[in-house]
Amino acid sequence: MTRRELDAAGITDPALRAAYGRCRALNARHGRTYFLATRLLPADRRPAVHALYGFARWADDIVDDTATGATPGERGADLTRLDGLLRQALDGGRPTAEPVVRALADTAARYAIEPAHFTDFMASMRADLTVTDYATYADLRAYMHGSAAVIGLQMLPVLGTVTARAEAAPHAAALGVAFQLTNFLRDVGEDLDRGRIYLPADLLAAHGVQRDLLRWSRRTGRHDPRITAALRAAEDLTRGVYREAAPGLAML
Repeated sequence: MTRRELDAAGITDPALRAAYGRCRALNARHGRTYFLATRLLPADRRPAVHALYGFARWADDIVDDTATGATPGERGADLTRLDGLLRQALDGGRPTAEPVVRALADTAARYAIEPAHFTDFMASMRADLTVTDYATYADLRAYMHGSAAVIGLQMLPVLGTVTARAEAAPHAAALGVAFQLTNFLRDVGEDLDRGRIYLPADLLAAHGVQRDLLRWSRRTGRHDPRITAALRAAEDLTRGVYREAAPGLAML
């Protein structure tokens, strides 16, 4: 974290400055384009964005950590531990030694971010340990509330609005969902490798696509017009959510 950013944000405590620095390092290493985009923000807002991203990255890494051979139960235990640290920090308990959680709690307090947004996020992260597909878009949207919509809602007070926050909130939530739907389209193969399909089963089935067909395409690298049609339908759905989000940009 640059000294200028921390000074601009009024973060003076040495341990807290180090905690924000840890979040910035996570952002720089794991979210390079996101990190570069954050640098377009005013210096005083950047530490908060790094804290929000750093925490989300940490939780996501726990869920997706297959490199160490951790079982779903072990990953669930790690997630429970993180959730406990988060709840303690948000409740104003004894400051945690975990720098990412400490920076997140400080950001939540500074910007009056609703604790429920973090609770909902953790619930969706836990779902990723056991849920491998979603029958309908409504089911997926419920998951994305915690995994994506709340990210937009967390960011909203950091960015600031020229209208009442409540007026901008639905658009911020929609933008989070639109970004995640875009990621789902990009990562169909990668998610399939983890045993997950995020595109709604009813949307895929409407174009004759089942899990076995996606696996065949992933394994062989061959195209199928049914998959192409399903992805185009998912793209249309995603563009519709971007249209929901668009009016909120002028409210920031």
